[in-house]
Amino acid sequence: MSNVREVTDATWEQVVLQSDKPVVVDFWAAWCGPCRLVAPEIDKLAIKYAGAVEFVKLDVDANPHTAGHYGIMSIPTVAMFQQGQPPRAAVGFRPMEQLESAFGLEAMEPPAPSAEPSAPSA
Repeated sequence: MSNVREVTDATWEQVVLQSDKPVVVDFWAAWCGPCRLVAPEIDKLAIKYAGAVEFVKLDVDANPHTAGHYGIMSIPTVAMFQQGQPPRAAVGFRPMEQLESAFGLEAMEPPAPSAEPSAPSA
C-alpha cells in the first residue's frame, strides 16, 4: 500500500494549501510512461519522510482546474508546496535523490527513533 494519497480539485485546498507540513505533489496521468517511473521514487520518499512531509498525487486529466491553475504543462511534474513560500517544481522523471536535493528534503528528515535502554524487569 502506498503512503501517497490522491488529491482532487475538490480536496486540493484542504489537503495541500492548508497543510501545516510541506506537501510534495506528483502531477501525473494514467497514460504517462515517465509518470509510472517516478511513482515508486515518490513512494520511497513518502516512507523516508513520513511524519515530516506529506506526499500526494493529482491526476491532471481528472483534475484540470488545479493543474491549469499552476500551469502544469508537462508531466510528470513534482512540486513542493510549503506555507509562505512559492511552490518549487521539478519536471520530468527524477530519481529519489534528485527530488530530495531539488526540494531540500534532507533538512526535513524526521529524527531517528531514540534507542533508549530498556529498564530491567522486576
